[in-house]
Amino acid sequence: MLSRISIRDIVLIEKLDLAFQQGLSVLTGETGAGKSILLDSLALALGGRGDGSLVRAGAAQGQVTAVFDLLPGHAAIVAAVEAGAEVEGDLILRRVQMADGRSRAYVNDQPVSMQALRAIGATLVEIHGQHADRAMIDPGTHRDLVDDFAGLAEDVAELAQLHAQWREAGRALREHEARIEAARREADYIRHATAELDKLAPEPGEEERLAAERQRMMQAEKITGDLREAADILSGDHAPGPTLLSVLRRLERRREQAGPDLAEAVTALDAALQSLDLAHQSLDAELRRSEFDPRELERIEERLFALRAAGRKYQTPVDDLPALAAKLAGDLEALDHGEAELVRLQKEVAAREAVLASKARMVSEKRQNAARALDEAIAAELPPLKLERARFETRVETDPARLEASGIDRVEFHVATNPGSRPGPMMKVASGGELARFMLALKVTLADRGSAPTLVFDEIDTGVGGAVADAIGARLARLAARVQVLAVTHAPQVAARASTHFEISKAASGEGDRVATRVRSLDDGARREEIARMLSGAAITDEARAAAARLLET
Repeated sequence: MLSRISIRDIVLIEKLDLAFQQGLSVLTGETGAGKSILLDSLALALGGRGDGSLVRAGAAQGQVTAVFDLLPGHAAIVAAVEAGAEVEGDLILRRVQMADGRSRAYVNDQPVSMQALRAIGATLVEIHGQHADRAMIDPGTHRDLVDDFAGLAEDVAELAQLHAQWREAGRALREHEARIEAARREADYIRHATAELDKLAPEPGEEERLAAERQRMMQAEKITGDLREAADILSGDHAPGPTLLSVLRRLERRREQAGPDLAEAVTALDAALQSLDLAHQSLDAELRRSEFDPRELERIEERLFALRAAGRKYQTPVDDLPALAAKLAGDLEALDHGEAELVRLQKEVAAREAVLASKARMVSEKRQNAARALDEAIAAELPPLKLERARFETRVETDPARLEASGIDRVEFHVATNPGSRPGPMMKVASGGELARFMLALKVTLADRGSAPTLVFDEIDTGVGGAVADAIGARLARLAARVQVLAVTHAPQVAARASTHFEISKAASGEGDRVATRVRSLDDGARREEIARMLSGAAITDEARAAAARLLET
């Protein structure tokens, strides 16, 4: 419920802090005292349209903060968390309106978009009045209200799931049909291309591998001559190895007769012979590695030419040819074997549509039964509200060919306010006062089903009095047993039934001749005086006080 509201510098309100209780709270006061300003401020905190003119003259900005006490898991808390706010305890909506027209929104001191604030506010408060543009006036909500009245939440959720499965099956069918049709149009080309690519059998990465091998062979051809010449020098008739070996052996025989320098020379010659032998072995190994079959080079070049020619022909990179071959093979298989799959998908779509249609007919029947019960319940509420000659009708238009996630029904509330007239859309037919009373009858009938935790009724008793005003008060009190109700009223019969009573007035603000709106919570004595004023006008008589006391006692 709404537990507190704080307003700063909005129109005539300088500073206002109000605490609300569960049950029925009424706001009364003279015309022009500022009751509408209070409701406009609440609407601003809920994401309503802002305007620089709402800021109190002389102030740079105005601000409204609304605090809500909610049960864990409430839709508003879920929406707030999704908007990036942290919620532990109360949910606090704050709106800052600048005098230059700019506006900022916060949820639990976390900046949020105006769209997010409106979405959260819509789950917290419903405002009903002669000119309200929210809640049940919108025909888009009427089907949901009937579903809530009938307890169809599970059925409608199942219906939405069946509809999603039917649409998914239809999507798969359309995709398969498109593939088969495309394959039929290009059947000859697909068969030829598939056969050609099957024969070519391109492999992923083959072009890069072949190109590298070709480059290696071409480079090897250039260096083979130098390698052979070097090998011949090391192993030919004039190779230095045998000569050095002969010299080494002669010196070894003279080692004992010579000095240490000869020993060093023998060691160096031995190392040189070993290095020559290692160099010879390395050259032989490189020659063997660099040897290639010219026919292999020719084969590689032919293969590269064929792959690149296919890439140009099919306008795709060579590396993508294997994927193209797989796609064409799939298209060919779809053409050759897709008819059976097409029949299967068609049967699946038809079966899912039959299940969906059956469920939609069942839900539609329940809706029509609920619509008749709702009409009867509301009809019982209308006479005490001075709408005894009016007629309320829940119109359910059913079109089996229009299968939607919510079923086959369009639901709209129609009313006829005069005998013999044809019922029409509630918003177009009913006057402001009548519309507000129809809304009250609906809300009382629907009770807390699908309702926001706080309901606001703005002067729905305008133009009525006596028994009708008393009937309105009784229904507001009944409604307040289930949800929190705030009512702006001029009817003493309504005010007398409140559990909390606020008086709104204007007083000098202490700034010259400027005035400000003031709100005070009334105790029992002050309530009797205010209701007496509402009964008698400016001059409060003893008779009015006595009548007020009787109303309060009743």
